[in-house]
Amino acid sequence: MYVCGPTVYDVPHLGHGRFSLVFDVLRRYLTFCGLQVTYVSNITDIEDKIIARAAERGTSESELTATYEAMWWETMDALGVLRPDQTPHATAYVDQMVELVGELVGRGLAYETGDGVYLSVADVDGYGLLAHQSLDSLRSGARVDVDEEKRSPLDFVLWKKAKAGEPTWESPWGPGRPGWHTECVVMSLDLLGDGFDLHGAGLDLAFPHNENERAQAVAAGRAFARHWVHNGFVTVGGEKMSKSLDNFSSLVDLLERADGRAYRLLVLRSHYRSPMEVTPETVRDAEAGLARLDELARRFSLAHELEQGQMVDPGVSGYASRRTAADAVDREGVDADSVAKFCERMDEDLDTPAALAGIFELVRRANGAGDVGDHDLAHRLAKTVSLLCGALGLSLAKEPSDELDADAAELADRRQRARAAGNWSESDELRAQLEAWGWVVEDGPHGTRVRRR
Repeated sequence: MYVCGPTVYDVPHLGHGRFSLVFDVLRRYLTFCGLQVTYVSNITDIEDKIIARAAERGTSESELTATYEAMWWETMDALGVLRPDQTPHATAYVDQMVELVGELVGRGLAYETGDGVYLSVADVDGYGLLAHQSLDSLRSGARVDVDEEKRSPLDFVLWKKAKAGEPTWESPWGPGRPGWHTECVVMSLDLLGDGFDLHGAGLDLAFPHNENERAQAVAAGRAFARHWVHNGFVTVGGEKMSKSLDNFSSLVDLLERADGRAYRLLVLRSHYRSPMEVTPETVRDAEAGLARLDELARRFSLAHELEQGQMVDPGVSGYASRRTAADAVDREGVDADSVAKFCERMDEDLDTPAALAGIFELVRRANGAGDVGDHDLAHRLAKTVSLLCGALGLSLAKEPSDELDADAAELADRRQRARAAGNWSESDELRAQLEAWGWVVEDGPHGTRVRRR
């Protein structure tokens, strides 16, 4: 798998969090099914936005990217995203990019202008495949290009000639730097080889970025990705994300105010190709669902090894038999039929909402069995929940955390003030809201305690 990674010039936003979680889940599930997965995700550390931001801040491009790359990995760790097997940096591959551009020029498919080297997309078979449009359709919708040296407005830059104050590398066309679209095609083919299995990215990168990657590989006579996966956008009710609107302005902001596992649960509740709504209300609702899973884990003391989501030996070549794999975990006290249903749902275009619904049905059944004293069935179902949550990267808490998040703390403080003022109606309303968020409110002679349910 090759997944387009971040351009490290700013704090990660919610869309970054979604694509990282979508492909983390896909990677984990493929491993869960017995495949050996090599996961590559790049770091773009030279690009127009980086140069502009470094100039704005009065710092070097390398210092800027080092700062934001460190923040990126810290944020990914907080989300529970597994680190890629390889994290190639664009600046380490410039020589190979120069070689590719030179090859395309030599083939007569790229040409030099006064400001750079461009690929002639009209000479590339199937251009427009990922955009689901023909070349003529793309041409008719293209903006009028002010560069009169370009043969077509659709032609894109492979090599940008040097401008004053910008970082540069040597090339046959003079000093300059690679175009963004050239970076990923070189890194992916170098690390995964021709015809690698899967290329992933956010939907916003399908065209032109991924299309232009593919075009360069085709022009060079190389087999590129066999499958493409693009995740949908993050929305906030049509409103711009901002703190003034009580929306999460960044992924860092969300993680300061909510459990990172709740964002994973929220991502799982939406099909990866569909828009996903992120508001304080949807995050709180996800936290309430997370509390149900955590309570089950505590009630039945679920074993840590099952939370890793390893269904079969990852050394098995290719997909293991669904029934064979289910039978293997069945001997370990896990419900085979539920595992098989989970796999069927995930195999249907990674239908995580349906898979998650099945998990919460198991939670209901496990608690019900425990309530009537059928402990063997209850533990069997609870262990299945733990296994399947692990397959999705959704870790379960061993101990409850009574530390109030910012929103709950504000409500608790307002309730204290309402009680002190004798405003019992408001106090009751605030108690109900806290309880709806998964908190237990206990009033006693020594004050009020708010704890997790």
